[in-house]
Amino acid sequence: MSIAPNPSIAPAGRSQPPARVIVLGNEKGGSGKSTTAMHLVVALLRTGRSVGVIDLDARQGTLSRYVENRRSFCEREGLSLPQPELRKVERSQAADRDAAEAEEAGALEQARMDLADCDYLVIDTPGSDSHLSRLGHTLADILISPMNDSFVDLDLLARIDPDGQKILGPSVYAQMVWEQRLRRAKAGGRPIDWVVMRNRLSHLDARNKQRVGALLTQLAKRINFRLAPGFGERVIFRELFPKGLTLLDLKESGEGLTMSHIAARQEVRELLRTIGLGSEETGAEEAFARAAVL
Repeated sequence: MSIAPNPSIAPAGRSQPPARVIVLGNEKGGSGKSTTAMHLVVALLRTGRSVGVIDLDARQGTLSRYVENRRSFCEREGLSLPQPELRKVERSQAADRDAAEAEEAGALEQARMDLADCDYLVIDTPGSDSHLSRLGHTLADILISPMNDSFVDLDLLARIDPDGQKILGPSVYAQMVWEQRLRRAKAGGRPIDWVVMRNRLSHLDARNKQRVGALLTQLAKRINFRLAPGFGERVIFRELFPKGLTLLDLKESGEGLTMSHIAARQEVRELLRTIGLGSEETGAEEAFARAAVL
């Protein structure tokens, strides 16, 4: 299997420090990876940082379409919104496994080279285990894994006893992340800061929600990840996608601000704070203030 380039070394010709890499990863579709990624991208852009986006899930292409929708909306409406640079990395069609993996590693490295002048790279990975997904995970400075608040999604992280009370051990995705952490360490990269984001939380304090929360707290200590609050199940996230907008772009969306919008933006703010992008270093709080429609 091809080994990704050393994540701690800047691409050739780059004199400044390498871009900080944020990877969105989960082996289950529908967890909100692309929505989370786009909100992080726009938050960083609005602080004056340059952001590159690499879509490793090019066949599904949700994040790519999100970025492209943003460009199209701005052109159509004559708006000047901050835009990321986008690169797509396709899965190799080569029949030989070694050749396919080498082609994918080369394509990913070329995408990184193309975006070498960016301050941040945001990488969206496929919702399944693949060579490309593993390469992307190895590059992560911060790995964010959104998961729906259910035992079905929890099963990707841990094997749970039939009563849903006890963790029996790490499951398939957790094991894969552990392997990529080891590969990154062997390559001399910085440790991966893994953040599990409880997404689409129910607004009701249901029993299952409490049990999932308790199990995640236990698991975080065992396999070394941090827990972050995610986004509630809100219509606004789906409505903004066709325009390529986020909750930081509500002034441009043409919609009035509702209490649900305010609550949703607070969720985004809490996520940024948890992963360390709401600090004075990035000025993300100031970006929220500038984007506010109050």
